Amino acid sequence: MPQGYNPTNTPATVSRRFSVAPMMDWTDRHCRVFLRQLSHHALLYTEMVTTGAILYGDTARFLRHSAAEHPLALQLGGSVPADLAACAKLAQEAGYNEVNLNVGCPSDRVQNNMIGACLMAHPQLVADCVKAMHDAVAVPVTVKHRIGINGRDSYAQLCDFVGTVRDAGCLSFTVHARIAILEGLSPKENREVPPLRYDVVAQLKKDFPDLEIILNGGIKTLEDCQLHLHTFDGVMLGRESYHNPYLLAQVDQQLFGSTRAVMSRFEAMLSMRNYIASHLAEGGSMHHITRHMLGLAQGFNGARRFRQLLSVDIHKTDEPLALFDQAAQLLQGH
Repeated sequence: MPQGYNPTNTPATVSRRFSVAPMMDWTDRHCRVFLRQLSHHALLYTEMVTTGAILYGDTARFLRHSAAEHPLALQLGGSVPADLAACAKLAQEAGYNEVNLNVGCPSDRVQNNMIGACLMAHPQLVADCVKAMHDAVAVPVTVKHRIGINGRDSYAQLCDFVGTVRDAGCLSFTVHARIAILEGLSPKENREVPPLRYDVVAQLKKDFPDLEIILNGGIKTLEDCQLHLHTFDGVMLGRESYHNPYLLAQVDQQLFGSTRAVMSRFEAMLSMRNYIASHLAEGGSMHHITRHMLGLAQGFNGARRFRQLLSVDIHKTDEPLALFDQAAQLLQGH
């Protein structure tokens, strides 16, 4: 039986109280191993992987992860029910704890392939995709989406989308509290320009009390998280958790009631040393891993030197671990 697979998994048995958003080019397996050092309980997500990449590309590479990353969800991009079902099966066999369908990405590239936020205009298709996956696997199938897209942004249309997908078997929805504007805005602008509407997501939770509703968008602190958890079933952080990863060091204590000691920045740095050494021994570059760790020094003197060592000097050294140790010393006592 694959590691991490539990045939009795339901949305309730995978805690989404706090999760880190799937982010292209960022939440790769090295990033996830690092974030897992900081929080044992946070649910982590892969970058979005398209069904075509898994079915017709290097399947093993796209599904590769380590047991240390669990609990872990695979986010899929696609709109062909049979293909999504096949990928969900592969994800379950590989040991993922959840399969998530991307209905939120606004980029032109994915729109052209009927992936992401454009699917909000096609609730029944999303429902068909969810049902195909739900019927194929025992792990939870979830959806991440926006509160709407331009031209389809009324609250009634949002409720129609959620209700239709719910009827197909989805019980957990992660909602980015902005609409997506599919023409004229870049993906970056779509994360910043459309206003945050937490009130819309709060109303959705009131109207669908039996569904698990996870809030995403604009959350920056654990204080924000605690406030939102009075209304929502969970919170998902994106870029803040990447640029300021040390925020995760107190997630277990503040949001999950853990009594273990809070890891220091220095301890977080050292916790990655053996993993980096193994990666180097396999012929990998230390930069593959340490690029995800640059934010560890955010907020105190020495941060600039820390980042220089790991993002500039790293490309000039023949002794990467010695440079890593030098950077780690800058964090001692923090």
